[in-house]
Amino acid sequence: MALFGNKKKETKEKVTRAHRARTTKLGAGVAHEIVRAPWFSEKALMATEKGVYTFAVPPRATKAEIAAAIKEIYNVEVRKIRVVNLHGKPKAMRTKRGVGFRAARRKAYVYLNSGDTIQFA
Repeated sequence: MALFGNKKKETKEKVTRAHRARTTKLGAGVAHEIVRAPWFSEKALMATEKGVYTFAVPPRATKAEIAAAIKEIYNVEVRKIRVVNLHGKPKAMRTKRGVGFRAARRKAYVYLNSGDTIQFA
């Protein structure tokens, strides 16, 4: 009876995010649009000692696109990416309008494999 046979089904290998990031293809010049600039703050500079680098990215960039852009620009392997959306804060304008808003931003924390580093000039 074939209902309870000994044959095991072949399992497909799971496709991880890191694998998808390695296979994501970017067009010419798109990498520099995705990774706009390194994020220089006290917290970000302290994290670089642990192999975590912070970059400003556009709001619609995906983790796979960010990983592919980092690999193309800096020639390093990305282990993990975390993305943070920062809301625009209200700011006093000192005019009749009174209050304006700073622009909303997005940053990506890029975790590299041990031994890989990025030099910012």
